[in-house]
Amino acid sequence: MPGLLRGVARTAVVAGTATAVSNRVSRRQQGRWAAQAEEQQAYQQPQGYQQPPPAPAPAAPPSTADEMTNKIDQLKQLGDLKAQGILSEAEFEEQKRRLLA
Repeated sequence: MPGLLRGVARTAVVAGTATAVSNRVSRRQQGRWAAQAEEQQAYQQPQGYQQPPPAPAPAAPPSTADEMTNKIDQLKQLGDLKAQGILSEAEFEEQKRRLLA
């Protein structure tokens, strides 16, 4: 029985060591691949380059008078929120732009 226990213990130690080494190698490879990907990306885009924002969709005229009335009501609500101090000037302009687009 002691010989069997010793063999099982040795096997567990070898398996645990192999797992630890394998995990470490995998982490190092992932780190190298990530560094290579960053280098490639740096070469593809100059530093400080930002992609331009997508062009806004062309504004389509409202198809019915109800839609126009709905937009006017929403603009009034936005104006009320701005007057109450709930919306800042920038937030108001952004929401107005979205509504009218």
